[in-house]
Amino acid sequence: QVQLVESGGGLVQPGGSLRLSCAAFGFPFSGNAMSWYRQAPGKERELVATITNSGGRTNYANSVQGRFTISRDNARNTVYLQMNSLKPEDTAVYLCYAHAAGFWGQGTQVTVSS
Repeated sequence: QVQLVESGGGLVQPGGSLRLSCAAFGFPFSGNAMSWYRQAPGKERELVATITNSGGRTNYANSVQGRFTISRDNARNTVYLQMNSLKPEDTAVYLCYAHAAGFWGQGTQVTVSS
């Protein structure tokens, strides 16, 4: 069964950090570029970061450049998003996406608030 399972979300104060994980099951993970998206209430889904299937190249939205880092471990079929210097405007549901498989995870909530 094809699955993407996100974890690591939660409530954090402004300036804090979180590390999200997305574990893949049921498809060839290493053959897929992977992305993290986010969606805040009342807003469109936004691309946050992308990593190629080998992990050799990454791209970031301007809004997170320098604060977030996407990485992957193909041996563990997992992609990560390290989020530092979090701001209230980073509050959203974060979802991972497998490009070749065309499959979305269910998402994990990140709330940045004092």
